[in-house]
Amino acid sequence: MHTEPVVVERGEQPYVAFRGHVRMDGFRLIADRFPELFGWLAARGTEPVGGPFFRYNLIGAKGELEIEAGVPVAVSLKPEGDVLSGLLPAGRYATVTHVGHPDGLIGVTAELLAWAEGRGLEWDMTAAEDGEHWVGRLETYKTDPRVEPDLSKWETELAFRLVSG
Repeated sequence: MHTEPVVVERGEQPYVAFRGHVRMDGFRLIADRFPELFGWLAARGTEPVGGPFFRYNLIGAKGELEIEAGVPVAVSLKPEGDVLSGLLPAGRYATVTHVGHPDGLIGVTAELLAWAEGRGLEWDMTAAEDGEHWVGRLETYKTDPRVEPDLSKWETELAFRLVSG
């Protein structure tokens, strides 16, 4: 189950994250670093200001991904070690919210891409030989698994940045 896609305007958002190069079968290598990231924030007395997310920077032509496992924060923090600090770009985003097991996100993603294409919307993405380079392609987990362990009830928002225009 998911909401109807909509286009929303978003402001710039500071965040911290770990970046990794993985294939889908190795996704856990980056996803399993969230507890480490939350611990890093807690050690600095900083709380996230929203749910954890994956930022897809590169959807590789041969199945490789460059992704970030991140959390939004109130103010920019100094990067340290493997922890990077960045800003999610402001702009127009096509968004949809999925309620259900994360396995359903592949289908919801395909529907969002088709929805935008059918409306003549253009992604802020560059296609190259090595794959698609996205400026802002996010998958944000709105459900805290400590509160709701049933994955079939999780709420996940997809937000893909559109070309300004």
